[in-house]
Amino acid sequence: MKRFYREAVAVEGPRGWHVALDGRAMKTQGGAPQVVPGRALAKLLAAEWASQEDEIDPRSFIHRDMADFAIDKIAPDPDTAVAAVLRYAETDTLCYRADPDEPLWKRQQEVWEPLLAATEAREGVRFHRVSGVIHRAQDPATLAALGARVSRLDPFTLAALTTLSSLAASLVVGLAVLEPGADAEALWAAASLEEDWQAELWGSDPEAAERRSRRLREFLAARDFADAARK
Repeated sequence: MKRFYREAVAVEGPRGWHVALDGRAMKTQGGAPQVVPGRALAKLLAAEWASQEDEIDPRSFIHRDMADFAIDKIAPDPDTAVAAVLRYAETDTLCYRADPDEPLWKRQQEVWEPLLAATEAREGVRFHRVSGVIHRAQDPATLAALGARVSRLDPFTLAALTTLSSLAASLVVGLAVLEPGADAEALWAAASLEEDWQAELWGSDPEAAERRSRRLREFLAARDFADAARK
């Protein structure tokens, strides 16, 4: 699609902030007014439109897609959104380790265990650790506590958390990114530990490296979205 506007700016209206393209207020992909809670988030959305070249790249609208998801999907049905993100706790990557006699287990223990223990202390929960890939259900009390925690998030922060947890295959990592002063790149490295371990052993092909780089960009974009949503 050709770029059809000259200017993209953040504008404050009677219901909140929105993006205006040449003065025209944007709508979500579902057709609702794309109104966001603050100037910082509106500026983030406007920057995506402003950065487009002569040809618009639909894949570059990571922040717009999260805003639309928050407005069109989460706000009307928050319980479904909370239940969906809790699935990343039920099968959290950080809980599934190699066997203790394998070299990978030591690295998982060094990198993952502090993150998991910090979440347990912060949220007042307890996760089961598993050696191997056979699923073990987490305690209902743990899932209930995490559900209560997630349900307190506003729709926009919850949209960011959904993206973070999906990319990391870990609610523990997603929640850690939301903490003040979090090192998102280090958390992404933790979530990618097994992939990076395999690359160290067998080498990394260009396609896998590009995929990892793209997913990191999406992960950091979700971090930025969450930060802006809370300003």
